[in-house]
Amino acid sequence: MTRPVPRPGVLAIDPYVPGKSAAPGARRVFKLSANETPLGPSPRAVQALRDMAGDIAIYPDGSSAKLRAAVGARHGLDPERIIMGAGSDNILELLALAYVGPGDEGVYSQYGFLEYKIVIHAAGGTPVVAPETNYTASVDAMLACVSEKTKIVFLANPNNPTGTYLPASEVARLARGLPPHCLLVLDAAYAEYVTHEDYEAGAALVDAHENVVMTRTFSKIYGLAGLRLGWGYGPAHVIDALNRIRSPFNVSSAASVAGVASVEDVAHLEAAIAHNDRWLPWLTREISALGLDVLPSVCNFIAIRFPDTPGRAAADADRFLTSRGLILRAIGAYGMGEFLRLTVGSQEANEAVVAALAEFMQDAQAPAQQAAHG
Repeated sequence: MTRPVPRPGVLAIDPYVPGKSAAPGARRVFKLSANETPLGPSPRAVQALRDMAGDIAIYPDGSSAKLRAAVGARHGLDPERIIMGAGSDNILELLALAYVGPGDEGVYSQYGFLEYKIVIHAAGGTPVVAPETNYTASVDAMLACVSEKTKIVFLANPNNPTGTYLPASEVARLARGLPPHCLLVLDAAYAEYVTHEDYEAGAALVDAHENVVMTRTFSKIYGLAGLRLGWGYGPAHVIDALNRIRSPFNVSSAASVAGVASVEDVAHLEAAIAHNDRWLPWLTREISALGLDVLPSVCNFIAIRFPDTPGRAAADADRFLTSRGLILRAIGAYGMGEFLRLTVGSQEANEAVVAALAEFMQDAQAPAQQAAHG
């Protein structure tokens, strides 16, 4: 060897590629590609950041005690069984590193979050993909993929990028069907947006099993994506293992104080839920009326399917919308190349994207109509 070589499997990882965030030449840009909240962070979180700015020379509390206490109080959970991370991605990575090694396997659903494959590979394991049914995770398919080699199962519920979810009864069936040595990770990054009565984020299952963990994030509805903050709730033995391998100060002071303020600002949270409850069905209805298929979503985004015909495909729509300053997320990396994912935005952004899609569909139909008339 003439230079250091990564261990086997590292170079097999496809790096995560975020959605684009610029639209060159557009006068006004609406970034609707990253599922960020249009309401922004809580004003109380912003003020908390201003108030602590003079203290950034001091190391943060390595245990994030105040933040864990705030999260525990908000959700009725034992703070000692909560771990904080630099985004929920950090928690997912720690879980894989703690429980997966060479020769082990990790299972996730066909259109599950790309990070699952990355962290399984990074830990030295082998990813196993369970097929979905109608863009929804299948408990039977996931259980069929489980073997003696399976050490971890990731389930995004609700799922990104499809927006679909499994009811609590199905998730409970998945948990019951797993062997005791296999860890079930319930990634509930979008839980706050779900208003269906048959949904449960996962805390009850964590309390009922020794091999279930729930992860959550402050990046979505709380609007703290730029600070990188997430958390996990699990059995005491799992949290103990994660605390042994996490970096000593994995959550910054800024993220911690903003997180506490955000959790305590219930009014801001409720406003974000109300905004989504208004505009998610509106976007679904208006875009479906244009002749485009929209997957049923319980999140703050929708996946829109475009026809597989020249001039009307997802790539054509993406170029058309970007030229008008409307940035959506291409999701070909998920095997959904015929889709674009649209985040619920402000009223102005939502109305603009529907108007632009109407124009795109009309322009795309014109050549076909002209050809039909000779």
